[in-house]
Amino acid sequence: MSDPKKTKKPSRQQVFTLLVQIGRKDGDGLPDKATGAALMCFASGIDEAEAVRETVAILKQADTNPLDVTGYGTLEEREAEGQEIDGEERELMQRALEENSVIVAQMTPFFD
Repeated sequence: MSDPKKTKKPSRQQVFTLLVQIGRKDGDGLPDKATGAALMCFASGIDEAEAVRETVAILKQADTNPLDVTGYGTLEEREAEGQEIDGEERELMQRALEENSVIVAQMTPFFD
């Protein structure tokens, strides 16, 4: 008798685009005169709530002070809204999915 073929279950992970606002904290790596920053992140998760939780946890571990998270949906949801997603963004989203990770794609510091 042979073993039945093991089939890999399709992953339920998706990648969500999140905008995270962070405040100042000692050791956060932001420029000296910055009052905070906005981080564009691509985060994998079964749903957006999980992606947000994982992103906040990782950012806290990285000595940042997450204050607010705004979700912009999955690639498919963003395309359905008519947003144009360039190749670099798509590559980063794919990497987040493959690595089951959070990728900070862009950081914009805030100044008074």
